[in-house]
Amino acid sequence: MSTLLQSSFISSSSISPITPRFARISIRNAARCNNAVVSLNSANGIPYRSTELSVTGSTSIPSFLVAPNTPIHDLVNRNRLRIFSGTANPALAQEIACYMGLDLGKIKIKRFADGEIYVQLQESVRGCDVFLVQPTCPPANENLMELLVMIDACRRASAKNITAVIPYFGYARADRKTQGRESIAAKLVANLITEAGANRVLACDLHSGQSMGYFDIPVDHVYGQPVILDYLASKTICSDDLVVVSPDVGGVARARAFAKKLSDAPLAIVDKRRHGHNVAEVMNLIGDVKGKVAVMVDDMIDTAGTIAKGAALLHQEGAREVYACTTHAVFSPPAIERLSSGLFQEVIITNTIPVSEKNYFPQLTVLSVANLLGETIWRVHDDCSGGIETFSSLGID
Repeated sequence: MSTLLQSSFISSSSISPITPRFARISIRNAARCNNAVVSLNSANGIPYRSTELSVTGSTSIPSFLVAPNTPIHDLVNRNRLRIFSGTANPALAQEIACYMGLDLGKIKIKRFADGEIYVQLQESVRGCDVFLVQPTCPPANENLMELLVMIDACRRASAKNITAVIPYFGYARADRKTQGRESIAAKLVANLITEAGANRVLACDLHSGQSMGYFDIPVDHVYGQPVILDYLASKTICSDDLVVVSPDVGGVARARAFAKKLSDAPLAIVDKRRHGHNVAEVMNLIGDVKGKVAVMVDDMIDTAGTIAKGAALLHQEGAREVYACTTHAVFSPPAIERLSSGLFQEVIITNTIPVSEKNYFPQLTVLSVANLLGETIWRVHDDCSGGIETFSSLGID
């Protein structure tokens, strides 16, 4: 008998997916957050790119964040939590702060005429637990350098702990040598972040698990799957009609885990042969998709060559509808043309990378990972490995 699709995760930004251990947002603070979200939405995810960024807010922790019987030392501990945003994705940083019931720390970031980056913290972080939200998305080199300078500024300001919150980790694909005399840039970037002074890294959906081993500091790896799974469950697709598709052999493990949480759906694999960087050729399909709703799962979409050719093959093999699900929307040209060509019923992404207004198209759905990252930050700050829900249920390694 056909059954409605159900997700094993309960996680979506629109439904307050993660049950906090205590109420963190009061009615007063919720109003402030709602206003902030409206203003962020009006920007359509366009990254802030002026010569100077100044984020203001109070530094005190409201009383409603503390349980009635919280010892005074816990109150002091929470008052030492600071969140700062770089210029790469301030909208996501603001959403994270709203979920946590906090304000973003005051920071001044500007660029000199020759392109050099200047960072000044405009509030004290001495002895504080500092979290820096900065994905290394395009322009990757600028955003990476900005993150390094922010880490150095915090270290020289005597921050107790510095956590680099990197929703999208650039250079993650350069994680091994595929030919002679190549660099392993992922390891190099990990060394740079460590040497700059970071004590911990919080990353979302790394391209490969071994990238965590490149860091000589602790890494908290968060998966965006819970957010996407819960959204798909809300669409009430019949599980008998569903098949999860990996766009390449390298993504089979990710697709298998996704299918298991999605009513244990069957799995199909697209076999491809790559002839060069950002160039892919689909060869054949392993599995049955005829008359089914195909959900293609990947960690990122760059030029969309792989996923678009895979979708074309799925339609040729008789798939009724094709959905594309990914955490990171890099969207390098000509990705938008390929994704909006009619191959996909819907393209589901998260906001780890800001999407500019010109890159929106009718089939695009953007989900927020702010609650997921916000809850992880709380647990890292509290030295907590669980709480009401385990890390595995939140999609955290």
